[in-house]
Amino acid sequence: MDQPARIRDTSGQDQVLARPSGLRRLPKAWLLGGAAALVLGLLAAWVIGGWASGSSSFDASRIRIAEVTRGDLVRDLSADGRVITANSPTLYAIAGGTVTLKVVAGDVVEQGQELAVIDSPELRSRLVQEESTLASLQGEANRAVLDAQLTRSDAQKLLDQAQIDHTAAQRDVERYQRAFEGGAVSKNEYDRALDGMKKADLGLAAARKDFSLQGEGAGIDARNKRLLAERQQAVVGELRRQVEALTLRAPFDGQVGQVQIAQGTNVAVNAPILSVVDLSMFEVEIRVPESFARDLAIGVPAQVTSSGNRYAALVSAVSPEVVNGEVTARLRFDDGQQPPNLRQNQRLSARIVLDTREDVLMVERGPFLEQDGGRFAWVVDGSSAVRRPIQAGAASLNAVEIVSGLEAGERIVVSGTDQFANADRVRISGQ
Repeated sequence: MDQPARIRDTSGQDQVLARPSGLRRLPKAWLLGGAAALVLGLLAAWVIGGWASGSSSFDASRIRIAEVTRGDLVRDLSADGRVITANSPTLYAIAGGTVTLKVVAGDVVEQGQELAVIDSPELRSRLVQEESTLASLQGEANRAVLDAQLTRSDAQKLLDQAQIDHTAAQRDVERYQRAFEGGAVSKNEYDRALDGMKKADLGLAAARKDFSLQGEGAGIDARNKRLLAERQQAVVGELRRQVEALTLRAPFDGQVGQVQIAQGTNVAVNAPILSVVDLSMFEVEIRVPESFARDLAIGVPAQVTSSGNRYAALVSAVSPEVVNGEVTARLRFDDGQQPPNLRQNQRLSARIVLDTREDVLMVERGPFLEQDGGRFAWVVDGSSAVRRPIQAGAASLNAVEIVSGLEAGERIVVSGTDQFANADRVRISGQ
């Protein structure tokens, strides 16, 4: 059987050609172009992503981020204070004169002990003059009392004589009345007896009035003289007190502080001489920020640390004046339990607990609280931070309460927000 005829292909006509050099480099150029396009695309995506996530980008090293937590917020403040004496009066010169010192700075003194004596001849001379005036006025007052007694005695004599005359006239009227009724005397004689009775009545009334007036007048004069003497007695008493005050004495047991004059100095009136320190009563003076001043009040508990030990104290005074953004306050040791061996101007640390709020949202305190009045915070979301309104509550030195606007676990920018210029969204790089 005959085989069918095969159809010839063109393989016999194919020829192997050499590859041109330009064609050998073409795939490599394509690869380089594709890689460049990919890089540009990624760069464009990154730029577009940056534009989408915020208008500006800030380095994470220039800001501080804190997490919102829940816990107890203790509102307290700590301050360094210095020891001052609660009772440290300065003694002044009651009058001008030469001072003789009896002690030196640092001497321990007892109450009533002489510290210094001021020689004031002028004051002592005034005392002698006023004492002489007092003696004169007291003599006049005594003389006025004696004159009043004599005047009352004379008035009493006249009153007694008028009383006797009145009694005699009354008896005459009674006798003449009986005689007239018996016909022994005439009507005229009886009328003369009645006239004598009326005269005696007038004399008795005048004597009584004179006695009253004389007594009152003498009493007024004696009282005026006595008041003048008492007034002079007060003047002399004050001068005697001033002369006694020329000797400066320790007002309590303590220690001589600063002596402000040299021995034998001639001082003027009201010049400071020296101070006395009460070693049994010390206080701690602290300065607190103005923002905490409204929370301070007398009686608020505090703690003072000395040599590693804590001592209970109370706020004893708060200054009404603000100086350089700070308010001065004083702490007094509770129940007199103060650290031993305290010295004036010694440095101590103090802590005042203002309030404790349990189970509240809080976050680390930072400059963001002062920006916009603490009404906004930048909440960190991935690589960006979004501005969100919040409401802040009570604040302590280290933390601030978050009333609304944030949740536990969220993170916010607490420092460096002044760079954001109130932007709604910013990008944070380098986290």
